[in-house]
Parts: sequence; C-alpha cells; structure tokens
Amino acid sequence: MRFINRTVNIPKFYTIRIRLYTIKIGDSQTEQVESVRNFERMNFHFEKMANRPELMWLGRNTNHLPAHPKVRDAMLDCIRNEDYHVYAPPFGLEELRRLVVDNLGLDDMAALITDGAVAGLYHVCHTFLKPGDQLITTDPTWEWTLKFAGSIGASVKKINIYGQKFEYRLDPARLRTAVGRHCRCIYLIDPNNPLGTSCTESEIAEICDIARSLDAYLIQDCTYRDFAFQHHLAAKFYPERTITIWSFSKWLGTAGLRIGAVVANSDLVETLSQSPPNILGSNIVSQRGAIQGLKSRSDWFPQVLATTRENQALVFKTVNDLPGMLVPVYPSDGNFLIIECAQAGISPEVICRLMDQHDIMVRQGSYHSERFGDQFIKVSLSVPRGWVEQFCRLLPNVVHQAKTASLGDNAFWGWGNNSFCMNLLTYMRDDQPANKRNCRWILN
Repeated sequence: MRFINRTVNIPKFYTIRIRLYTIKIGDSQTEQVESVRNFERMNFHFEKMANRPELMWLGRNTNHLPAHPKVRDAMLDCIRNEDYHVYAPPFGLEELRRLVVDNLGLDDMAALITDGAVAGLYHVCHTFLKPGDQLITTDPTWEWTLKFAGSIGASVKKINIYGQKFEYRLDPARLRTAVGRHCRCIYLIDPNNPLGTSCTESEIAEICDIARSLDAYLIQDCTYRDFAFQHHLAAKFYPERTITIWSFSKWLGTAGLRIGAVVANSDLVETLSQSPPNILGSNIVSQRGAIQGLKSRSDWFPQVLATTRENQALVFKTVNDLPGMLVPVYPSDGNFLIIECAQAGISPEVICRLMDQHDIMVRQGSYHSERFGDQFIKVSLSVPRGWVEQFCRLLPNVVHQAKTASLGDNAFWGWGNNSFCMNLLTYMRDDQPANKRNCRWILN
C-alpha cells in the first residue's frame, strides 16, 4: 500500500488537501480517499452546486422567482451610492425594525435584525440555554437548531410527529406528556419544515400554556408563515417568553443575502443585545432591499404565493398517478411538499441521484430526520413553472429507474465520507478537458 498526498484545485478557486492510498490487487490498482476534513466535504458539496448555473433548485426551499424591481433598485442604489462603507446599526435599520413588527402584527414587541434566521436561532440558543437544560422539539425538524443547543451542553428531546398516526403534526397533549422539569425551551417550527403542517389557533394557545407552566422559552420559528393558509403567532398568547424567528430568505427570495429577524418583548431583546454574534450590524445592502420588499409586498407577493400553490398542485397531480408514491400533506403551508417513496420500495437518495443527472436538485429526507429520512424526499416550489414541469415530466421515469437502481460509487448526497470521496475521484478522473485543467496533482 502506498500513501500519496495530493493538492487538488477544484473549479476556479477552491483548493482541498486530501490523502489517498493506492491498493494493488493482482493486475488492477485502485485509489481510495482515506480522510478529508468534514468542513471541506461539506463546503465542497455546496460549492459544487453553487457553480452549476444550469441547476434547478427544488430542494432547499429557496425562492427563485424574479425579485420585484423596487427591491433590486433599492439594493443597487445602496451599492451605487457606496453606502456599504459604514456599518449598519447594530440591531438593524430603524425603519426595517418597525416594518418587521408591523408586518407580524406584534406592535408591542421589538425586533432585532440578524444575519438570516439561522443566526437568530444560534444567538437565542446561546443566550437562553445552559448546560443541563433541555430543548424539546419534533421529529422531523430542522436539525441545525438542535446542534446549536447541543454545542452548549443542553440535551435535545424529539417528539415523533411523522406518519398518518399523528397526522404529521404536534398534538399539544403529547407535548404536555413529554416535557419535564429540565425543559428550558420548546422549539416549534410552524409551519413545520419539512412536513408543511401548521398549528391551529387552539393548538398554539395550549402549547403556550404548557410553556408558561414550565416558565420555559418558546421559540416559534415561522420562516414559512408567509406561505400558510392560516398562521397564528404564539407571541400573542405568551408574550413573556415567546421568541419569534422570521426569515426574509423564502418569501423575499434573498437567501444569499442573509437577513432575518428575532422578535420578542423588550426585556428579552435587551438580554439578546448584550452579546450578539454580529454587533456591527447586518448587511446594509440586504436591509435596504428588505425595506422595499416589505413596503411593496402587496404588489408582488400574491403572485409568488399563487405560483407556489399552482406548482404544488402540479406535483400533487403527478405523484397521484404513480403507484406507491404519496404526497401525505396537501396543500402544504410551506413552499414545499414531501413525497413519500418508501411504499414504492425506493430510496430517497436514489431519486436525488437520478434527478441530479437531469440538473434538478431535490432534498432527501435524511437531511431532516435520521429516523424517518428513508421515507421521503422534499421538493421546494417557489420556483419557475418550467422547473416544476421538467420535474414532473421526469418523475415517472425516475421512479421506474429507481426501483432497480443502486446508489453506486459516485453518489454525492450530503457530505458523508464515501459519497464525497467517490464523487471527488470521479471528478478528478473525468476526461473532460476543463476538469483536467482544474486538477493539479502534486506527489510528495
């Protein structure tokens, strides 16, 4: 066995250091990647997607519909005037803070503008949780908030809401049974990502009563509330300790600009203001665009919502004609649908791989749930109609292929060791001249 250290230049500007070992068996010789840092695997995966202009993004819930001209012009004016030389106010432009609470109808609350909703979640977890505390949430959920809690030393408890038995939603009675004296925080994604269900007003009221009985914080992550048929804010029932998380990424379509908001009563926001991860203010260009987005929202968002729901209907109709495939939550209160494939005997990862061959990215269920990830894929639908039509045209054949397909050596779903390594080696061995130009091999 011979070990080789190589530096590989991935397209344009990404460099990664890998260690390979060569194994000779008879007359054949194979190379395997021994170890790559996890952050490199992760970043390479997303960089690869970002450098594919032809990719149709139907997996990350991002909004790819055209931005309103007023939103674009506000950001361009900010750049032309070179307003970005100065730091923004530490907690957001005052006009934007006011517009956020007005839009949510939480006029007696205060808003803190963050670098996307995820930065707000990180900040809330690191401010209000401590070692030994417990955060309780659902399964499926958005896993990164749980990682934030775990990094502090808090434990995480999940309540299973997946399947027809639970109607894909959280029953407050089950929450009441599950909580204990160590429960410091209830994390409620509402509407749920990835399921697309949302709580009724009476359910929200009962969840608030449970949180109040524990003196616990209630984090209501309502990133997808703008796509819901009805949505109810917990802060109106439990203003003392409800923390509302809201994102601009999905409804405004500014995922890459990183802007979100944390809304709570002034005492909680005062506490959050003591040690924010970004005391120098969020991106001022993004904030100018967000202000115009909120001011002009009634002019353009109804069409975004209509397109999203029309796309849902097209996918629902297509899936209904495929034996063993099912859309269990329809219509969805998010800008996405889940499609169950387990009854058809199909792996979600195989569907993802086959769709990727046609430049369509969909999300495998394991991103949201280790326990139920083999049951479904997620398809996000605030996208051009043509992308959804292409997905629907391909789906019957993809399902047929998936029933006999296997992942193979060059699968690349997430950033697991084998998937990254095999895909990287496939890339480096590719006969395309562009790939050869971008790979520089250095043998030590």
